Amino acid sequence: MTSKPATDTPIYDYIIVGAGSAGCVLANRLTESGRHSVLLLEAGPRDRNIWIHVPLGYGKLFKATKVNWMYQTEPEPHLNGRSVFQPRGKVLGGSSSINGLLYVRGQHEDYDRWRQRGNAGWGYDDVLPFFKKAEDQQRGPDQYHGSGGPLPVSDTRHPDPLSQAFVDAAVEAGLPRNPDFNGAAQEGAGWFQTTTRYGRRASTARSYLRPARRRQNLRVETAALARRIVFEGRKAVAVEYSQGGVAKSARAAKEILVSGGAYNSPQLLQLSGVGPAELLKQHGIDVVLDAPGVGRDLQDHLQVRIVTRCTQRITLNDIMGSRWRSMLMGLQYAALRKGPLTIAAGTSGAFLKTNPRLATPDVQIHFLPFSTDKMGEALHSYSGFSASVCQLRPESRGSLRIKSADPSAAPEIRINYLATETDRTANVEGLKILRRILAAPALKPFSVEEVEPGPKVTSDDELLDFCRKRGSTVYHPTSTCRMGNDPLAVVDQSLRLRGVEGLRVVDASVMPDLVSGNTNAAVIMIAEKAAEMILQEAR
Repeated sequence: MTSKPATDTPIYDYIIVGAGSAGCVLANRLTESGRHSVLLLEAGPRDRNIWIHVPLGYGKLFKATKVNWMYQTEPEPHLNGRSVFQPRGKVLGGSSSINGLLYVRGQHEDYDRWRQRGNAGWGYDDVLPFFKKAEDQQRGPDQYHGSGGPLPVSDTRHPDPLSQAFVDAAVEAGLPRNPDFNGAAQEGAGWFQTTTRYGRRASTARSYLRPARRRQNLRVETAALARRIVFEGRKAVAVEYSQGGVAKSARAAKEILVSGGAYNSPQLLQLSGVGPAELLKQHGIDVVLDAPGVGRDLQDHLQVRIVTRCTQRITLNDIMGSRWRSMLMGLQYAALRKGPLTIAAGTSGAFLKTNPRLATPDVQIHFLPFSTDKMGEALHSYSGFSASVCQLRPESRGSLRIKSADPSAAPEIRINYLATETDRTANVEGLKILRRILAAPALKPFSVEEVEPGPKVTSDDELLDFCRKRGSTVYHPTSTCRMGNDPLAVVDQSLRLRGVEGLRVVDASVMPDLVSGNTNAAVIMIAEKAAEMILQEAR
């Protein structure tokens, strides 16, 4: 698409590229005092799609092209050459507007590991205050939780019997009961908390951006696709973007903050001349900084699901398959904001060790009172429920590289799932433990048979083959602009892009490695901490 040039170039103190999980936090915090002007650019639309605000609506958003980038990986060599769908939010709130809503920070040890790798200020004791600052915990404040913050964190509003039976079965299988996965320890079985309040999704667009929209020092531009960052020498000074077919630009008096996420942030940097020099030259892009780490070290969580046929017609499959039960579900939600429409992408779950020698859990289980062949597709016609194994700390690393100098072209995504023996073993052992949980007494009254992978799949080789055939993403890409001190690290401990001035990256791409949980909570923490660092330096 050819864009017509605009004439005026406005100046703001800060320009934030990407109004997602991190960008909305930054926009709120940086404009709070009224002293700093901020431009927030978002490639997608406003969050007006009704299904964004209904928790179970995430299933409707998987293929909603207006609010979803709908990326695909290249053929994955260890998944039988399959391409894996990668939904990412393209809307105010970013992926916090289309995700599965689970609030799981990860383990204390994740952040201590970041600090031990030379990232001073990022240990658990350092980041806990920012988790608490963000949080409005339904249960009230304590040593690990905050209240009064912008982000609502709530208990389930639909405690269905199947999800409770899973918790009881996991305890029968030897796991401790854990009422708080974000508290003193993660190991055990329990119910997930979610980023919801009174049965509605609490995206960062709703929690952080909406209260800030009336501020005179904040300008929000939607349908604004960033094309490149403009440098004067090695100082980032402006952002060029297109909006409604018109080429526009804006200058930053202080800093440009890139918050496009683990895919779009390295893509924009590469389009702007910051990345592997050979790649940039291949696409005719002038090299500002040869930064081979930009786009490297991509990680994601893989999930492999077991599907079980249920003895009773109490699953979401049964509700959705009945017109009158669906109507009752809608009425219950409309009147009370309760019921199945409040279900997140995991009702109950567990964190466990596949090897007793491990210090902390290496697998997460997501339980759901429904079943489907693929998330976002029609539910099965039979009564069914599902539980998935997710390896928490994969060793496998991939990459993101631009395919073209066109900002609207999707990048090349290679995640390299199951590339190491550790990853393969963790998934196989996780499935074996999950089978033991699903066979425990508490779930026996609800279980007819295992549908997938099925009773004929028994050996380790057969289970690994099932992982290769059916494994898919849990939607947690990270680390493509990772923080560190080594030659391939992209940002420093203040999230400044190493080798240039006036530019920071603030999103999941800066994580040194994956956290042991669902990444959204960690991204919001990162943005809270980044905002404080930026404001302290601006004084």
